[in-house]
Amino acid sequence: MRRLVYGLGRSGLGVLGYLQRHAMPAWFYDDHLTPQDAAKAQALGFQPDPDPRPGVYSQVIAAPGVPIDHPRLEALREGGAEVIGEAELVYRHSPTPLIGITGTAGKTSCTLFTAHLLRTSGIHAAAGGNIDPPLTRVVDEALDPPGVPGASPRPPEVVAVELSSFQLERVVRFRPRVAVLLMLGVDHLDRHKTLGAYHKAKLNLIQNLTAEDALVYNAKDPRILAGIAGTPAQLHPFEPADTPRETNLRAAEAATLAYAGLIHWPVSREGVRRAWDTAPTPEGRFEAFARIGDLVFIDDSIATRIDSVRMALEAAPPPVAWILGGVDKGAPVEELKPLVAQKVRLILAIGQDGPRLANPFRSLSEVVDIPAADGRAALQLAVQESLRRMPSGSVLLAPLATSFDQFKDYKERSRVFREVVRQAAPRPGAP
Repeated sequence: MRRLVYGLGRSGLGVLGYLQRHAMPAWFYDDHLTPQDAAKAQALGFQPDPDPRPGVYSQVIAAPGVPIDHPRLEALREGGAEVIGEAELVYRHSPTPLIGITGTAGKTSCTLFTAHLLRTSGIHAAAGGNIDPPLTRVVDEALDPPGVPGASPRPPEVVAVELSSFQLERVVRFRPRVAVLLMLGVDHLDRHKTLGAYHKAKLNLIQNLTAEDALVYNAKDPRILAGIAGTPAQLHPFEPADTPRETNLRAAEAATLAYAGLIHWPVSREGVRRAWDTAPTPEGRFEAFARIGDLVFIDDSIATRIDSVRMALEAAPPPVAWILGGVDKGAPVEELKPLVAQKVRLILAIGQDGPRLANPFRSLSEVVDIPAADGRAALQLAVQESLRRMPSGSVLLAPLATSFDQFKDYKERSRVFREVVRQAAPRPGAP
């Protein structure tokens, strides 16, 4: 088989590493190939194809960032190439069982929680996929088995996989042992064009499930209930809680119990529940991390989707000072007007599109536009304005926009926010 890896970066280099470990030859191509990525790919033993032509390749493994309708990719497909992604590649060539997790919000938390609850139940589990490490690496990575001091590291027995809609666009035969559907909201319309196409990509997760597999799903999401109708999989519903963290822990618990049941592993709900307290706190996800006087500061830097922001606003103690802004993803922000009217007293608009995103709410809440171009300076001013105008309640960073105008990513935005809040807090013993 003649393969082409289309698109490098984190995903494509991970695919090349996987192909190298499994002795599968390939060529690579990237529309914007950097010397650094080219050097890494060649160090793995692969060579570039500067102009991949239709009819030359039988399989193309495309990175998630390459649009499904990219003209060159379409030409390769019309020339007879099967176009797949990294999840499909791993499913076909690795025997490791997978727990596939997707949804408009909560994927990363649920994935990390699921791996944690499996490990505390004595199952040798790992997490990866759309979060680090890539799925192509984590299935091969030797890890210390849980509860066995001094044992030799070995690859995981099962991997909890975060799967984005971009990844799920390119699955064909992919079949997780447990599929988890958290929620179907609105996101990535710039990529998928329509809400129906976005939801269809998400529901590709369950298209190949059988009666031998399990499906964990949000029992309160009508879009999910419609999408899973007729599935032969064993059904494991969960209900959302008052906070995003507890909602994702409930889903992770259901996934852990479902997988343990499939492999006949002895575990109880009570035993799994005891491990909730030691579940990790994913960076940049809804967490009340500081208090200054009667004002609570909440970091939800990853909340760039309207559904994530809605859940964060619902969970934040009122009255709320809401920090939003960055690079707009095209979310229908007007949907939040009733919630803003009910809970938000102050809006602090930062970044490239913050003032415009705040426009629909100017008649409902006080809005302060933060003009600072530097991200740290913008968050410092937002925190200062919050402290000056809000005697109590909560200050919520839930940006409803990507971070790339002012920060490297949402994790850096999270770290900077926490730093400026802690710098603003009075020191113990200060007058």
